Amino acid sequence: MSFGQNLQFLRKMRNGMTQEELAERMNVSRQTVSKWELDSAYPEIEKIIDLCNLFSCSMDQLIREDMNVINEAYSDIRCEWVEAFSYIRYAVISTEPENDAKNHVIGWAENLKVENPQIIGWDFPVLSQEQINVYNMHGYAAALILEDGKEYSLPENAEVLSQKRQRYAAITIRAPFKAPFYIIPNAYKTLISYIDANGIPHKDSRDIICCFEKEYKLDGTDYMDVYIAIE
Repeated sequence: MSFGQNLQFLRKMRNGMTQEELAERMNVSRQTVSKWELDSAYPEIEKIIDLCNLFSCSMDQLIREDMNVINEAYSDIRCEWVEAFSYIRYAVISTEPENDAKNHVIGWAENLKVENPQIIGWDFPVLSQEQINVYNMHGYAAALILEDGKEYSLPENAEVLSQKRQRYAAITIRAPFKAPFYIIPNAYKTLISYIDANGIPHKDSRDIICCFEKEYKLDGTDYMDVYIAIE
């Protein structure tokens, strides 16, 4: 990935900033910005530092990393409110916890006779350094969203938790499991780049789910919505 492509990506992520607007912020001509994005010219180190400050990224990210991760697999990013909901959660810590956690919650949904269950999941970070570094373990939590006003005969040891109404930055992935170890992490990376580039504060609180994934099918195609909480 080139510097120019990263710069173009960051500019578009910042509410569709034009080349003219970026040129004005950097005190250069639009033609200079165009040359930067075409990799036919490169800014001085002072301008690179100014660009990093403007887009809230590191110099290493701007120059070396592949920041342009949006392709045909991803929808446009949106900011939306997710209404309050209640859920029951099951967490697993292992080398591959995602399927175990999801399958357990799917079993709950079947036993509760929930039609079209809404299941979400997120990384569960309560691990020791030994589990992470020595045994290559990580944690994952899956949750079944409960329908409002409906009584359930809950599974043993299942605790009903509540999530208040919360605003999220979100992106939709089409066919996420074609290359899950690339597509899904890059969806999070894209959201974080968008949030940072636009100066939107992250929301990190114990009374909300700070980020999560929701899988579903539409017309026979797999989709995944990825959410990160924002102020």
